[in-house]
Amino acid sequence: MHKKFLGGLMLAALMALLLAAQAPAETLKPKVDNFILFVDYSGSMAMTSQSLNTVKIKNAKELISRMNAEIPALGYKSAAATFAPYGILLAPTVYSKSALASAIAPIKTDYDIYGRNTPMGVGIKDLDPMLSQLHGKTALIIFTDGDSNYGSDPVAEAKALYAKHPNLCIHVVSYADNARGKMVVDEIRAISRCSVVGDPKALGNDAALKQYVRDVFYEVAPTEAPARAMAPVKAQCETITFGNLNFDFNKFQITKEMEPALEQALTILKESSCQKFVVEGHTDNVGGIPYNQKLSERRAASVANWLSAHGYSASRLSVVGKGKLEPKFDNKTDEGRHMNRRVEIRNL
Repeated sequence: MHKKFLGGLMLAALMALLLAAQAPAETLKPKVDNFILFVDYSGSMAMTSQSLNTVKIKNAKELISRMNAEIPALGYKSAAATFAPYGILLAPTVYSKSALASAIAPIKTDYDIYGRNTPMGVGIKDLDPMLSQLHGKTALIIFTDGDSNYGSDPVAEAKALYAKHPNLCIHVVSYADNARGKMVVDEIRAISRCSVVGDPKALGNDAALKQYVRDVFYEVAPTEAPARAMAPVKAQCETITFGNLNFDFNKFQITKEMEPALEQALTILKESSCQKFVVEGHTDNVGGIPYNQKLSERRAASVANWLSAHGYSASRLSVVGKGKLEPKFDNKTDEGRHMNRRVEIRNL
């Protein structure tokens, strides 16, 4: 009897192994090509949420960190920014968990509540230049309480982004705790059926967070096992454009404020399978062509020197200057000129 029982167990185990071996493998397919995490940095987000029993911005930062751990590396371009005030934490670049973690680390969770207006509509509008750099489908995930109290209508600005960028989908993780905030969030979600609802309390559950990430970022499709063994495919060098490293007017020196962005760039370069990168300097349109050419070269050299001083091989970097000939932003505004005073890093 004992031997029969053991034999039955062994047979059951063998059957389970055979079924598992025959089951089709699953392939993760990205639903989007790019994503942007957009964080409300206003005074109201520094208040305590009664339903969450914690400060809203603190919960948002922790939730982004947990979300980052769940997002699969499927070749996305990722970016992160804040509004109220607007600031770029991570310019669009190939998604890396470590780079995104470094980007959100500086977000403070204990800042002063008072004296910080919430120009949510202005912040949404400010995303337009970043969205214009991206190609394919983009998920914009906004972490906000919707409590806009200054500037243009956030719902109207969201509609304008949809009109200009038809491959955009806006998702809101809502910290709304008053009627005005809830109305703004609901109206932004209602613009497009693609929007996935995010509730921070529900997303505190790991299973719910996994499902949210799947709903927004990827789908799972079964794939047939290959009929024969395939030769290993050599990893391709992905395209990397590490966005704007911006300089003050007529300056080329590295400042402490630039170091977090440079550290992100260094991490991405070290993790990349690419062997060669070009460090490309740019200027605004103030001044003559010869002077700006030299200034752009100095800016590129400053970034390349910083990278090599922090452990990246100088032989893998080429330095070029583009002067004022390739602006990406409007040189008629102060903000546009600031954004054009930049260095970009891309693979050769």
